[in-house]
Amino acid sequence: MQGASRGSWVASEKSLAEVLRDPASAAGVIGGELLAVGTVLDDSGPLRRALSDSATPPSTKTGLADRLFSGKLAADSAAVLRAAVEQRWSDPRDLSDAVHSLGVQAVLTGAERDGRLEQVESELFRFERTVAGNPGLRDAFSNRQRSGADKADLASTLLDGKAASETVALVRQAAAHPRGQRFERVLQSYINAAANLRHQLVATVTTARTLSDEHSNRLSAALTAIYGRTVQLNVVVNPAVVGGLRVQIGDEVIDGTIQTRLDEARRAMAG
Repeated sequence: MQGASRGSWVASEKSLAEVLRDPASAAGVIGGELLAVGTVLDDSGPLRRALSDSATPPSTKTGLADRLFSGKLAADSAAVLRAAVEQRWSDPRDLSDAVHSLGVQAVLTGAERDGRLEQVESELFRFERTVAGNPGLRDAFSNRQRSGADKADLASTLLDGKAASETVALVRQAAAHPRGQRFERVLQSYINAAANLRHQLVATVTTARTLSDEHSNRLSAALTAIYGRTVQLNVVVNPAVVGGLRVQIGDEVIDGTIQTRLDEARRAMAG
């Protein structure tokens, strides 16, 4: 987010934190309802613009939100939505992005309260890797001819009874409403959100063979020293990798594999 939206996001996040500070607040319900509102905003450009128009008084925008979602949201969810709508957003899309992110945070906070946050993060990663490594599943979740509801039901079929309720809820959300992104990338954003809630970074490490505990600990310590935050390793074993490691943290990639260097050499020779 750029410009005014950055400050608006911070204010909206603070509003959610204040609501969730009450241990009686239903984090899962709040998360699910905010995700549903985010989807409504994604689907309606006119509504996004009406609720984010900086020329419209905040009271008018919150009044519109109240009328639209009256009886459909819990009081806490409505309060968080009103706080977001009151802010100034540089782009209408930033509002829907913010509401969606607030929903994800609330779901993950519910998992954290119940001591399941690390489990949810791990389950999301394993499922993302399962889909990435299975062409049939990858096609099923990316097929634009299949409805979002059908994809969400597929996620439930694969995960119900095998994963935490928060994991199932987030995977269903990603399957039904990927927001113009690849399904696996949406899951990765949820994994990063869980890591942020635990005040950690996530590094996806691709290697030809499983790392020893000693090697993993050394790599994690080195990355922690570089980034100034605890770095959790999610290791992907890919026999096609020739020597070395590929480490990705967010959009930053550290690629030390021999295969990459060979590819670069071939491109240089061809160019």
